[in-house]
Amino acid sequence: MKTIILCGGKGTRLWPLSREQLPKQFIKIFDDKSLFQRTVERATLFSAEEEIFIVTNKDYKFRVLDELKEIKISIPERNILLEPSGKNTLPAIYLGIKKISEIYGDCNVQIVPSDHIINANETYIEAFKTGENLANSELVTFGIKPTSPHTGYGYIGTGERTKKGNNACCKVSEFKEKPDLETAKKYVREGYLWNSGMFIFNTKIFTEAIRKLTPEIYTAFESSGSLAEIYKKIPEISVDYGIIEKAKNVYVVPLNTSWNDLGSFDAIYDVYDKDEDGNAGTGERICIDSSKNLVITKRLTALVGVENLSVIDSDDALLIAKRGETEKVKEIFKILKNKGDERAITDKTSYRPWGQYTVLEDGERYKIKHIVVLPKKRLSLQMHYHRSEHWIVVRGMAKIVVDGKEMFLRNGESTFIPSGFAHRLENPGKVILEIMEVQIGEYLGEDDIERFEVGRGKEKV
Repeated sequence: MKTIILCGGKGTRLWPLSREQLPKQFIKIFDDKSLFQRTVERATLFSAEEEIFIVTNKDYKFRVLDELKEIKISIPERNILLEPSGKNTLPAIYLGIKKISEIYGDCNVQIVPSDHIINANETYIEAFKTGENLANSELVTFGIKPTSPHTGYGYIGTGERTKKGNNACCKVSEFKEKPDLETAKKYVREGYLWNSGMFIFNTKIFTEAIRKLTPEIYTAFESSGSLAEIYKKIPEISVDYGIIEKAKNVYVVPLNTSWNDLGSFDAIYDVYDKDEDGNAGTGERICIDSSKNLVITKRLTALVGVENLSVIDSDDALLIAKRGETEKVKEIFKILKNKGDERAITDKTSYRPWGQYTVLEDGERYKIKHIVVLPKKRLSLQMHYHRSEHWIVVRGMAKIVVDGKEMFLRNGESTFIPSGFAHRLENPGKVILEIMEVQIGEYLGEDDIERFEVGRGKEKV
């Protein structure tokens, strides 16, 4: 079975923990692996590394490559499919299905989001094996047995049952959007399942469903022209609305394992271990007469006499929300985005193909950065008109070119780059290079830059 991992989401409901340049699938929420890395590892239960395809966008390409390298999984670069723009799940899935069909012909494909947390136990494996067999003749989705009347999930109504292997599968009778609490209680009593957003499709059966049910998508992909031109022609549409809710041959396989789509801070609270007062989270915290709070912090955070709060502290923003109301966080993201506020896009750390940098202090005529350059990577040859830069190496070996002159700097050594001088930074070694950069000038914006050649392919970095 082949795999498509959907990796284009922006994670707007987890601001300020996630940003547009660092969506939730790339955040290490629970341990030293991101949700995306966990998803890739689950995919290898059913697919060889070269059979895993990732649909994402150009902004996340190098992040995906670096995350795969970190967990030592080698997926061919041809398998990383870049959408020109986000058009919801149906175009993303069909883009992957078409690529897989070109390479492998008619086959079964599991489609999984990159930002869910799942216990991939024997029950999980057995359910997906059942779905793989069923997909030879039907469209298959997976339903989670509810543990509560959750209002943040869609629901699946079940009809006639059929026995496949050790699992009792059901024909889908209806799909329901996210309900209010009373309706959710009714769904749970009547045996509805949560809609997991995971599927197994046969490429031939799914392509025929596209042709019949969403002909505008099928026609656009069959037309000549670039992928960007194709995406301009197609609507923004989910696979649920475009195919699954319309098709007659949809079956659901019950998935009886722990699952969470981490769609809000309330969902994250549900997953974390709790202390004796029901408080949960990460980072150093002191809670006095406080209970049932979620605290995610990078510095000591103290709570006194409060309950049912989500307190999310990042480098440049603080969120305090009542638990049960955190779905509304996406409205904050929209406000910032509409204002053109950079805090919707990134926090003080920005990620690049060559590594990352963190702004430690930003004054009126100076800025201090911590720069990390990955082994064997380099920045573009560039020049600034309004600022000079002082570089101090704190780890590794730096290869530096200033005005055509090459030099190597070791730990504790430094150099000064005046404004108007072309320069480049490179890490020629096998360990991470760390540099402290002090910028001085009358204008310190990131757009004060002229690039002469780039450090990696044709991407601007």
